[in-house]
Amino acid sequence: MTEISPRNQRVADQIQRELATLIQIEMKDPRIGLVSITGVDISRDLGYANVYVTVLNTLSDSKELNHSTLAAPGELDKLEVEDNLNALRQAAGYLRTMLAKRLEIRSVPKLQFQYDSSIEKGQQLSDLIDNALAADREQHPDN
Repeated sequence: MTEISPRNQRVADQIQRELATLIQIEMKDPRIGLVSITGVDISRDLGYANVYVTVLNTLSDSKELNHSTLAAPGELDKLEVEDNLNALRQAAGYLRTMLAKRLEIRSVPKLQFQYDSSIEKGQQLSDLIDNALAADREQHPDN
């Protein structure tokens, strides 16, 4: 893995902050729900930026549906993530133009949006640990 220069890291952090604000305030696309920017990786030449996003579940009117989609990732979650990613990918040019107006750099990197599943994987690991601890307590109730 290559070292990231301090300048590239500052630019990546600034892009992350500005994109979060732009998506929240400027984007009017109804396909974009609650999106969180979890990280930005920039190429050495500042030509490309991989923007990692997570999509928070949006609630429906059905409590049963909400519980099932919030408990474990299902087909609805995957469809929602794909819809959000497609909308962000289509808006990448617009977001890049808006970033150019806000950033003080010569050229703004091309934005490539990717889903960050680290939060989902972390939740699955946490559930596995909780299940293992519960099973251990059942086998050894005296501890």
